[in-house]
Amino acid sequence: MSLDDLTRNSFQSGISPAKWVSLCKMFLAKQNTFDSPQATQRALSNSVLVLYRSFPGDPDLQEYLKIALQSGILSIAVFVSTLLQAARSSELHAPATLDMLSRVALDAHYSSGLPSMSAVLSYSDSPMTLSNTLQDALALLRVAHELPMSHFHQLTTSASELVILLFSCADMSQVPPSQSMVILGDAGQMINHNSISQEVRQVLESFVLSLGLLMGDDAKVAPEAHLMHSFQLALGKSDILGSNSNTDTVSFSLTLSYLVAHRANEFGAGSGADPGALFVSMFRWSSWAPPVFYTQLLLSAFICLSESAAVSPLIWRAFIIGRLPSILISFEKILNSDSAAPENWRSALQVAVTSILRRSDLLERCDRLVNQAASAHSTHLEDMALSRILSRDFLRQLLLSGLLDQTFVLAMDPTFSNDTTLYLQSEAQDVGLDLDAYLYSKLSPDMDFDDTCLWIDRIWNDSGSHKTFAEVALRRFKTSASSLDTETLSHMCRIFYLCDAALDMISLHSRVSDLIFQALLFLEESDCETVGDPQTAVSHLGDVVLFVQSTLTRFHLETDVFTSGGRSISSGFLRSTAVVHRLDELSEEDATAFNAWYKALFDSSSEGIEDTILRSTQPKTLLRISPSLFSHAIKDANIEEEVLNNGISYFTGPLLRWTLVGVVLALSHEIQLKGFLAPKHFSVLQTLLLSSDCPRPVLCLCGQGIIALIADKRSQNVAASVSVDAVSMHRVVAHALGIPGGAQSQPVSLGSQIPGQSQPRQAIRDAIAKARGSKAPVLDVERCIKTCGCEKFLRILWSELLTLASMGETDICTRIATFALTIPRPLNSPPLLAMFLNILLPGLISTIDNRQVAEQTVAIELLGSIVSSILTASLHLDLAFSEASRPVLGQPSISMSRRVAADLRFRAKKYSNASKMILQRLSSSQSFVANFPVFKADS
Repeated sequence: MSLDDLTRNSFQSGISPAKWVSLCKMFLAKQNTFDSPQATQRALSNSVLVLYRSFPGDPDLQEYLKIALQSGILSIAVFVSTLLQAARSSELHAPATLDMLSRVALDAHYSSGLPSMSAVLSYSDSPMTLSNTLQDALALLRVAHELPMSHFHQLTTSASELVILLFSCADMSQVPPSQSMVILGDAGQMINHNSISQEVRQVLESFVLSLGLLMGDDAKVAPEAHLMHSFQLALGKSDILGSNSNTDTVSFSLTLSYLVAHRANEFGAGSGADPGALFVSMFRWSSWAPPVFYTQLLLSAFICLSESAAVSPLIWRAFIIGRLPSILISFEKILNSDSAAPENWRSALQVAVTSILRRSDLLERCDRLVNQAASAHSTHLEDMALSRILSRDFLRQLLLSGLLDQTFVLAMDPTFSNDTTLYLQSEAQDVGLDLDAYLYSKLSPDMDFDDTCLWIDRIWNDSGSHKTFAEVALRRFKTSASSLDTETLSHMCRIFYLCDAALDMISLHSRVSDLIFQALLFLEESDCETVGDPQTAVSHLGDVVLFVQSTLTRFHLETDVFTSGGRSISSGFLRSTAVVHRLDELSEEDATAFNAWYKALFDSSSEGIEDTILRSTQPKTLLRISPSLFSHAIKDANIEEEVLNNGISYFTGPLLRWTLVGVVLALSHEIQLKGFLAPKHFSVLQTLLLSSDCPRPVLCLCGQGIIALIADKRSQNVAASVSVDAVSMHRVVAHALGIPGGAQSQPVSLGSQIPGQSQPRQAIRDAIAKARGSKAPVLDVERCIKTCGCEKFLRILWSELLTLASMGETDICTRIATFALTIPRPLNSPPLLAMFLNILLPGLISTIDNRQVAEQTVAIELLGSIVSSILTASLHLDLAFSEASRPVLGQPSISMSRRVAADLRFRAKKYSNASKMILQRLSSSQSFVANFPVFKADS
């Protein structure tokens, strides 16, 4: 039995508080434990506190605590520290519970007659315990002001009293500078809180100033810069630039979500040093001290994981543990190379990590989501590979990356093993290989493919090995492609299009475009004329085609041209594989190939597909003519059903199944053109989709269209008349797409999942709602633009942000607008920022001028804040990506600022009140004018 059991049983049995204390004393007297008195008291206190989760505000539990304090079995200081730590859990966030517990602590202190330092804080507390208690107290105060008001419980009053008591007597002389900076940051946030009492604010300001003097000049530079910004806000003297706040999980959450969701695109997570340069621009834009910047970055990453919906928690785990440390190294390298006096980023990261590890509720939620997803993904793996602790893996990776030292890691997690050997690295050492060589050997085509897939799953659960796997896989892929090793390349392509985790690891660490370039170059240079076994060679080539098709679609890669080493190659031929050509439209080469293949497939006297035809037909040609072969064969009344089925059977085997994406799409299109009166087309479509050899990429790439097709009532009528098994077709496609309930018996339309014209507005509203709720907003700008176009998206964005600004949320509006307009996007994307400044801005100013002067204030304030923020962000992006071949936002920030300044001055002279006010706000900001002198008032 434990103290938890004893307390729970006593409470549920109705035992009186006095008898419970006696039982606890007897229990502790009989225990042969070497725990310290403080540890024993913490266990006793927690045994009661944990019951408040199930019995919030229970008065009997309150009496248990009171008598424990009165009897001396529990000290006030230990109770205060355990209470504040427990209050971090959302399960105790009930006003009645927290107010009741705070009053117990306060009443016990007031009745003790002891000085504060010896009552609520113990002289024997370690510096770490002291700093944690102070942080927990500020967290309780923050929660008190966020919870709904209660007429029966004055939680804000009791929490304020507790904070005043603790911060008035805290001795910070032994607390390390790194931990002091964390407390300074938290205290600065509370000083800016509008709802705290003047007494609390005075105590915190006095604490901040005293701690600043105590820390010394070197250690207090960063927090003083941070707090100066905070005090300016409190006094109403803030600049209109930058983040306007000492916390900003909105900008970071939007940016991190973009990096992960678009990881395979240009500027995504796998785009080399680009994410590091993006962080550099955000750091300079925010003007934050390094500890604050890192704290907000890491906090946002873990919040994104804890709320992951659009992207799997396992992807977020792979990003945070496997990729983020590398990005931080790149980020620091860029900053240190640009600065004469490099910042102490290791100390800053220590502050951030310390702050994150205090968020036990957040970390527990992340662990739960990750382990649930891992169990669902890999039910065949051993438990030890699944039940990983995210924070510990993150610490290990930061240590291995050289971003943290072992002394700090052990101080944060005393149970952390001194052995930093990775899970798979240990396995490699057992067979006498390093991790690189071990992973390389496992990618051999000699290995059973099913075993390879199981092994990929094991790597996926060891995030520390992802970077090495990505490097090894990319090297093996390039080597086999350049040496025309068809068998190995085919094996690698099958891994990538059948094992999603393999390509996810690649996409987070390397440019997927490099893989596609190598695959396209291989298809361009491969030649079946000289191979000994053309049937096997064509099958292997097919795997390369399927890999390119599935990867382009999976990662929404819009470009058709891929470049490497000064050479470019196009994937454009894959965009037209579903076109059915008339015979007179075919080129001479395609017509010759069509006739030869048509005879080989659908002529009753044919002896099948001979090696000669395989050697003479290029893969591109076969992709182009396959839909036409099917279309003409289905319409040909002279072809018997058995002959037709024999010809089609070649496409359900390894030899030609790689051509089916275009064939299936073409069949679906023809069914719709015929008004669903196409029983023969339906029958052929069913044969292809229900074949056990139908490649998963075919089902995935055509799946949405197929489900919409068979869910249509007209197609269901036709299917019933020709015995087409629509239910099985739906089940197979849904399973490939990973749709929940894929095994259901009836087809369900996916129409509700297809984005409509209302999708961009709803996406913006969802992002706003999450930002206001201190959650992790997500805004897929690319998807919005594809749905409604650039100009309409910009107008919708402005109208939604203006509505929000009218509620006093200009800060959130500015962050969302800055992200949407300045996040770097692929080369072929429209220049959204230039369109906003050149097209939308003049129209918005005219609209504002046409309103009554009293109605202009909110719109002018919002527009001025957005213009200031986006121009500043674009300037820092230009500087961070100075070595890029083109401006990352389409046009240089200096050129855009000149145009905006000239336009505003011209309009101001024409009696545009909005232009005049915006100019005044921009020119009054010294930092903005320093970056853009063209906005000087006298220029």
